[in-house]
Amino acid sequence: MDYSYLDKNICEVRSAIDAVSDGREVVMLAAVKSAEVDEINYIHRHLGVNDIGENRVQQLLSRYDALDKDGLNIHFIGHLQTNKVKYIIDKVSLIHSLDSERLAKEIDSQAKKHGIVMSVLVEINSGREENKDGIMPEEALELCRSLEKYDNIKLCGFMTMAPKCTDKNEYLGYFGEMRELALDIWHNKLGRTEKPILSMGMSGSFEEAVKCGSTMVRVGSRLFVK
Repeated sequence: MDYSYLDKNICEVRSAIDAVSDGREVVMLAAVKSAEVDEINYIHRHLGVNDIGENRVQQLLSRYDALDKDGLNIHFIGHLQTNKVKYIIDKVSLIHSLDSERLAKEIDSQAKKHGIVMSVLVEINSGREENKDGIMPEEALELCRSLEKYDNIKLCGFMTMAPKCTDKNEYLGYFGEMRELALDIWHNKLGRTEKPILSMGMSGSFEEAVKCGSTMVRVGSRLFVK
């Protein structure tokens, strides 16, 4: 099988990230919703892509056994229903889409059953879009504080999906505001000293996100297009 398109695409994305990151380390997470298992295993084994993001619980479960999991970090980046938490709690390393205390309570409960501490990001609806998941910016601090009572959850930072913008410069506004809010909550309100994960930017916006301080970008279609 000729996977040269994967070599080319991943090289281009990594170069684009490097060009705007000012030397900061940025994790390129491969969003694999549209990818085949063989493609995922190839980029992990041969191209050093060690972080992948799954959007759907059923899709993750259907191919979990076929993935080369040695050194692979599986992230859950899609909307997560409380009744689906039990299926993925022992399979993922980071949940990006925590947006309610109800979901937090279930994650904590299921993690406790497995004797693990689940790392999470609070998802913020930076564009205040009614049809998008994520908590409203003004409610994010309260949710973050509520997580302190759960022993089996570790808050590691924040995630956002910006609205789709026709002018790429518009992304800078959304990601810049997200960064300021996230750092204010993290350092000033929660008193955390380590740097938070900022999961911002997708295939059409990752360069703007990195310019605004993103530490992790979720790139899918840009990687797997032939």
